[in-house]
Amino acid sequence: MNNTFTTFLTLGLIVISMLTMNAQKQKMEHTALIIIDVQNDYFPGGKMTLEKAEQAAENARNILEYFRKNNLPVIHIQHISTNEGATFFLPDTEGAKINYMILPREDEKVIIKHFPNSFRETDLLGYLQSKNIKNLVITGMMTDVCVDATTRAAFDFGFTNTIIGDATATRNRELNGEVVKAADVQKSFLAGISALGNLYARVISTNEFLK
Repeated sequence: MNNTFTTFLTLGLIVISMLTMNAQKQKMEHTALIIIDVQNDYFPGGKMTLEKAEQAAENARNILEYFRKNNLPVIHIQHISTNEGATFFLPDTEGAKINYMILPREDEKVIIKHFPNSFRETDLLGYLQSKNIKNLVITGMMTDVCVDATTRAAFDFGFTNTIIGDATATRNRELNGEVVKAADVQKSFLAGISALGNLYARVISTNEFLK
């Protein structure tokens, strides 16, 4: 009797596990990960250091590993500065290279951009459409510039967006001579982009996504 019960219990757990995995797979269907500008100049020793860049990159790497494990599409965005007066992400510099924590694999798409909006003058939209992508999971830097610009553009193109809040980072800003702390900039931009019922994007943590 005990053996029969154990067998049925084991089979039941296997069925539940399979159903859960199938539901998760369906949930992530037509979904791609976008990692924006996680490049060396944003890290300690770089020309435009961000607050908690390493922590954000570690979280982005955890999300990346999930997408790789589940064979889901990954797009890396790399900014190369071509505008006059640019001081970081300059062509052919170490600072412009994608950070080692999330280095692209050969089978992962890398898109070079020259503007904050990752869709502007790139093949990002066409690539996503060719893969029948409808949902974007967005990580990267800086929260209030390229992440914000890309997310809002993605919404205008009809994508449903999720930002992994703790896999993004920014730095102190200044307005009218007053310093605005990076943590306040981070919170304000994420709050704004998720306002009105997650209009432009839903904002969640790495742990919430990976549950």
